[in-house]
Amino acid sequence: MSRHQAPYQVRHALSDDLPGARSLILDTLYREFGYGYVPRWHADVIDLAGAYLDHPRHALVVAVLDGEVVGTTAVNSAGPAHPPHPRHLAERYPSGPTAQLLRVYVRAEHRRHGLARRMVQLARAFVAEEGGYDRIYLHTNTDVPGAEPFWRALAEEVFDARPSGEHGPWVSTVHFEIPLPPRAAPASSAPPRPCTAGWPRRAPRSA
Repeated sequence: MSRHQAPYQVRHALSDDLPGARSLILDTLYREFGYGYVPRWHADVIDLAGAYLDHPRHALVVAVLDGEVVGTTAVNSAGPAHPPHPRHLAERYPSGPTAQLLRVYVRAEHRRHGLARRMVQLARAFVAEEGGYDRIYLHTNTDVPGAEPFWRALAEEVFDARPSGEHGPWVSTVHFEIPLPPRAAPASSAPPRPCTAGWPRRAPRSA
């Protein structure tokens, strides 16, 4: 029997979640990716509140069990930068109309519970509701166990950068696009919606 008795919560992050989210992200960068914190790639990790909670077009989604953050997923409005990514990707996914999905991490002992998929679903819903995005882009390190099949089940490959070694020999990068979900109909024409008081579009920051 699993030792995890309470249900997992998947929701937008609160201020109180940020230390746990930062710890999870840094643990992933150091222990699983092997290259650790790189300022030019991971500046958002130092100021998660400024990068996500305080930015109206960005979001940080967390999976929580018994008060512990065990999963993260983020959305920002920056497309892939050139360099290190190919110029054609930077042109195809410009900053502003592109929602980039990143920091999709789940602690190893909490995997196989569908948490990554649930977090991505909530992130996609945020992108659709925000209204200013026209596509969802991401790239992944396929050396991480399970990463490549997970994204191939949800997204369409747009470029396999492994032959080019764009991030160096220690990162195997593949770029993907996820279909943008349809935006909800305006309230005037949409049928009545069930009460969702417990699941706001974005959770308020705690005091």
